[in-house]
Amino acid sequence: MALEYFDWLDYLVFGLMLLLSALIGVYFAFFAAKKQNTTAEYLMGGKTMGVFPISMSLISSYISGISLLGLPAEMYTYGTQLWTIVLSEWIVSVTISVIYLPVFYNLQITSSYEYLRLRFNQHVRLLGSIIFIIKMLLYIPIVIYVPALALSQVTGINLHMITPIVSIVCIFYTTVGGLKAVVWTDALQTIFMYFGVIFVLIYGTCRLGGIREVIRINQEGDRLDFFIMDIDPTIRHTFWTTVFGNYFSWLASCSVNQAMIQRCLALSSLRKARITIFIMAAGIFVIVSLCCYTGLVIYATFAKCDPLSIGAIKKSDQLLPYFVMTITGTIPALPGIFMSGVFSAALSSMSTGLNSMCGVIFEDLIRPAYNKPISERTASFIMKVIVVIIGGICVALVFLVEHMGALIQAGKSLAGITAGSLLGLFTMGLFLPWINATGALVGGITSTILVGWISLGTQAAMLRGEIVIAAKPVDVSGCAANYTFHASPTPETTVEFDRSGTFFMYRLSYLYYTFVGMVVCTVTGALVSYFTQPNDSSMVHRDLLTPVIHRWLPPQNIHCRRPRLTQHDIDLHAREMELLHLRTAYLKDDNSIDNELLSPRNNIYS
Repeated sequence: MALEYFDWLDYLVFGLMLLLSALIGVYFAFFAAKKQNTTAEYLMGGKTMGVFPISMSLISSYISGISLLGLPAEMYTYGTQLWTIVLSEWIVSVTISVIYLPVFYNLQITSSYEYLRLRFNQHVRLLGSIIFIIKMLLYIPIVIYVPALALSQVTGINLHMITPIVSIVCIFYTTVGGLKAVVWTDALQTIFMYFGVIFVLIYGTCRLGGIREVIRINQEGDRLDFFIMDIDPTIRHTFWTTVFGNYFSWLASCSVNQAMIQRCLALSSLRKARITIFIMAAGIFVIVSLCCYTGLVIYATFAKCDPLSIGAIKKSDQLLPYFVMTITGTIPALPGIFMSGVFSAALSSMSTGLNSMCGVIFEDLIRPAYNKPISERTASFIMKVIVVIIGGICVALVFLVEHMGALIQAGKSLAGITAGSLLGLFTMGLFLPWINATGALVGGITSTILVGWISLGTQAAMLRGEIVIAAKPVDVSGCAANYTFHASPTPETTVEFDRSGTFFMYRLSYLYYTFVGMVVCTVTGALVSYFTQPNDSSMVHRDLLTPVIHRWLPPQNIHCRRPRLTQHDIDLHAREMELLHLRTAYLKDDNSIDNELLSPRNNIYS
């Protein structure tokens, strides 16, 4: 099948998506009733955002182009075991709603890492902020690389020419429009994302003869693996790694992530924030399942002619763009719709990351360093400069990403370096009141160094060929021309990892990295706290601890100070101020009426 490229209609559809995204940023920067010139508006949307745009923003933020391209490639190459990650996402949503969100919402913090200062001290807050910034600087370049890879595949344009174009559009609307622009462009891009995936998926399924035929071909090709119950932690994907291991990975990504907290606190009530989280879970469940099923459709299409083996593509992550252009390339605008979906997922993740990093850098690093208050105008300017700088750094780091392995594993492996230590820090703060600041600091640093060593060591071992991940068998017997084909090793003759000479921790499944990091952080923090005078639990205020453990805590010490105004106090104060304003206005109106009646021209006795 000849590979088709973009035509003018595809470029038109794709350009329309980019133009609408940029225009949303322009609107909120220059034409909206409330300009993005205060920290509350720029970072929190004035705390007046609706459930729909926030839900759509969260869905598109967490489903990046990594998922849209990586999940189908994963299903095609290694089978469907990773699909079961959707099971843990529902449990994570309940965990966030019950344990984490009430504390953050009650404290009404702008940066989630401000909690670490309230619970421990400024040094732990600084550690958490730096870990988060490192995490995003590792993640965003992959997010940029993904759409550039896909667009390069379907247009023939050099990948490194595309990268700056994608980034400039995203940096522009994120810089000028603030959180509201990011959220509303995310909502728009979520629609593009769903539409693109569903359209391609339906067409591919109908072309093959229906869902039953897709399932039959994948069953014959040994792609359907949902219940690999082996408990060996060095096997890349089993039921336990994808459900239990991914639970902690997803919990770290959602519960203590600045992007999640920032958006939930942009809503006007805790109830709305909880509704948003469950809408997000449902949306992610659907889009992940659609992406995984797309992988089955791609395999069913190329079951007898593997594109990677015949040299049609260079990496498995190019499978979906190749599928779209070879199968649907002749349909007007469909490739453009698909690429709009991939770019939408990537742009939303990048803009969310930039906006979140901007908030953390300003609130946790710059504002505390100033000895005097920063005016709102100056703060707005500083935050916009931050977005531009970190955007440029992320673009430069893209050059390193293309040398990594599969996108899904690379993304989660790098995220695992910091996710475990962050989850450990917040979990210690919320659940273990006796943990002191020294314990939290040592635990966080130890965890980050250990998991970083494991993750980077594993990537290096894979590049050296010491770790081999056995792919599922492929076939080229149905190709139109004769190709030299090197058969993939079968599962019976090759184990998933070369266990003979590689260090055990390098062979650990990447989905366990967050769990290992959290355990190391918590255990280290507990031990250090024990030997350096642990906190008195009665002196840690209940507002800083999850409501789940309140019943088992000792009585609150009367000398324990409240960390800051709670949401109840904020609401009460707002109502009192509103009543005061109404009373003042009423008295003012009464006085003006009295003065009017007593004026000489209205005085009947004068």
